[in-house]
Amino acid sequence: MSTFERYLTLWVALCIVVGIALGHWFPIPFQVIGGAEVAKVNLPVAVLIWLMIIPMLLKIDVGALHQVKEHWRGIGVTLFINWAVKPFSMALLGWLFIGLLFRPWLPANQIDSYIAGLIILAAAPCTAMVFVWSNLCGGEPHFTLSQVALNDTIMVIAFAPIVGLLLGLSAIVVPWETLVISVVMFIVIPVIVAQVWRAVLLRRGADALAQTLNALQPVSLIALLATLVLLFGFQGEQILNQPLIIAMLAVPILIQVYFNAGLAYLLNRQLGVAHCVAAPSALIGASNFFELAVATAIVLFGFNSGAALATVVGVLVEVPVMLSVVRITMRTKHWYERPAVTRIQGASLR
Repeated sequence: MSTFERYLTLWVALCIVVGIALGHWFPIPFQVIGGAEVAKVNLPVAVLIWLMIIPMLLKIDVGALHQVKEHWRGIGVTLFINWAVKPFSMALLGWLFIGLLFRPWLPANQIDSYIAGLIILAAAPCTAMVFVWSNLCGGEPHFTLSQVALNDTIMVIAFAPIVGLLLGLSAIVVPWETLVISVVMFIVIPVIVAQVWRAVLLRRGADALAQTLNALQPVSLIALLATLVLLFGFQGEQILNQPLIIAMLAVPILIQVYFNAGLAYLLNRQLGVAHCVAAPSALIGASNFFELAVATAIVLFGFNSGAALATVVGVLVEVPVMLSVVRITMRTKHWYERPAVTRIQGASLR
């Protein structure tokens, strides 16, 4: 790791503070930037996400994607966490914390709306940012791309039924335009651009590709930090005006991120999955597709609803929390890769 990467957590903290401060002191420019949307997908943020993920997609040889079948255990674990655990665990955590423990300090008429927002957030697996987390933890890029593409396919079928079941609604209005545009913008277009660029570079030799990847590494991280400034700038006033509510909504989100990431990580270890697959599997299992979640909450409950606020809190905690999960997977790599025999011997000695 470079010095810049080693202190990434510090830069993230500074960008959060800077974003909130700028959003508070200069709200109009952030309102203009925040309003540059297509189907609730913010275009400036989309450009920054391209700058983050295209360098990572450059590493992927599409012709080698067939090798992903070797990682079927990791794929199975992630699908299990994303679709059989995460939405339901969030519903339980939302009821426990928002509906019960924190109820006395929350607006009574928004309790159900807050819980609905948390459920919507958990039912949408992350799409774009996963490439960033996977790259930071040394994840297998072909596995990451295949897993994200598979989740997007399942999301088209399963998102509305799961949300409808957990919210007790007979018909969920899914903002399909947001879903389709997000997938096209964050998966299809970057993959095409990266593969065309990769082919051009490889015509000049493998060294040209390696040099380009090295040159682009800081660009990805700078784009990540700029995205943080924008996201926290957009919500600076809400954070300052409703700090207690936001803190309470963050509690179940934080617990479900660490719970789902930890469960996926441990399941992969028990199944003998390589760390380069287990780490991104845990990260994909824990992160959320916040663009779709925010848009769905607004469509169903309104812009000023508790549901919309809950999904926005998901946006605010996503980056710093996922970076902490990246750090945990990297720091525990030696433990994760300890042979089973060594673990058994160590346990018997104790």
